[in-house]
Amino acid sequence: MYVLLYTDALIYLLLIAIAVFAVVASRSKPLAVPWLRVFARPVGMITLVILLAYTAVGVLDSIHYRPTVTNDAGETRVSGEVVSVLDAIAAPLIEDTEYTYSAPFALRSYVQQVVTAADGSKAQVYPRLAHAGTSLDENGLTRGEDIAQRAAKGAAWGLVAWLALCVPLIGLIAAHCRTSPRNVVRDIARDATPLAWRAALVTAGVLAVIVGVTASLAAEYHVLGTDKVGQDVLYQAVKSIRTGLAIGTLTTLVMLPFALLLGTLAGYFRGWVDDVIQYLYTTLSSIPGVLLIAAAVLMMQVYMENNAEAFGSTTARADLRLLFLCLILGITSWTGLCRLLRAETRKLSELDYVNAARGLGTGPLRILGKHMLPNVMHIVLIQVVLDFSALVLAEAVLSYIGVGVDPTMDSWGNMINAARMEMARDPIVWWRLGGAFVFMLVLVLAANLFADVVRDAFDPRLRGDEGGRAAGRKAPATPAGGAH
Repeated sequence: MYVLLYTDALIYLLLIAIAVFAVVASRSKPLAVPWLRVFARPVGMITLVILLAYTAVGVLDSIHYRPTVTNDAGETRVSGEVVSVLDAIAAPLIEDTEYTYSAPFALRSYVQQVVTAADGSKAQVYPRLAHAGTSLDENGLTRGEDIAQRAAKGAAWGLVAWLALCVPLIGLIAAHCRTSPRNVVRDIARDATPLAWRAALVTAGVLAVIVGVTASLAAEYHVLGTDKVGQDVLYQAVKSIRTGLAIGTLTTLVMLPFALLLGTLAGYFRGWVDDVIQYLYTTLSSIPGVLLIAAAVLMMQVYMENNAEAFGSTTARADLRLLFLCLILGITSWTGLCRLLRAETRKLSELDYVNAARGLGTGPLRILGKHMLPNVMHIVLIQVVLDFSALVLAEAVLSYIGVGVDPTMDSWGNMINAARMEMARDPIVWWRLGGAFVFMLVLVLAANLFADVVRDAFDPRLRGDEGGRAAGRKAPATPAGGAH
């Protein structure tokens, strides 16, 4: 039975909005040209592919349902547990739990246990893991040989999947450019296409190989080890992607209406309107954000504990807390963008075409919608992309201090918080912190680099000096018919 959570609905709404914006941008030259400049740079395409890969995982984890189960009597009923498509794909990682800690690719537990021998004697040993290297005795290989063999097989499957993606993509490019696929392949190999397709395809190939190798190894080993209760750390790190993306994107949906409306109104009308809005965001900025977020989250937590019967499952409860955290972060983070929009709107309101519109009797709302908003959208776009990585890091910090997402929800912040005591052990358990760090680093680094490219393409002050990769690329020797 399909289940729609609050954050699922908002994520779907955001994806629809992005799709509509892409269609509108493709039909509008003022919007299309800067975006083509973004995709003409290798860094822009590389980071876009990485962000799309993270988004694909987040979408798979946003399709929830209640599975059907069959009891001993043969009766089928709907389970009370809410799972996602990602959970179904990663079911072996969820089911193959160990007793306690185990290191990455280990065959034995990381913690000694007391076992009783056949003669009644007791000894402390590192017991064999139940779900790691189970086929070594059958195939007669050592652990290193088995890992190498499985990695090669996974890399081969990754390359096959990559080729399956490249063939239709090259066909679409050839049809769009009205040329042969051979010419498209030649231009991509020479990096002579208007868009940086070579960088994108190479990045997709690398990701496909990494995913193939990881999936092949995860079927037999715990790639990132296990935690205190024996759960696979790789699954936790992948499962945390949705939480990071939700915090970074859904907060934007809350922040944008406040910043756009109040910033443009303050900059255009000035006077008492400007004074009231300035007083509002100055007062809000003077309140420590962490304390405000902590107070709101703790209030929400008390409400949930007193009304536990209002939630159908722990997943629904954790989802509502995630949504509430997005709302609080959005309410406390719109002031910076509001200041920028106020200053830009004040500047635009003095230009000749705005004065001419006023002289012709055009109303304020029409001027704001037709002349102001389109000319401040580059600031909005740049700031939103720049704020994304900051919000992902904010979730990690808030969860680390205990006022972030629900403890039952997988997130990088909860992983780091749990690793705090593990790092104090002897010997230390480092792989949970390492897994969260690597996954978060890749996402934040890709978002920051993509933000730099977007800023260079959309900022009028940088556009003239840069010239862009699009202008510097050589046109391919193919018939005219659009950009590759």
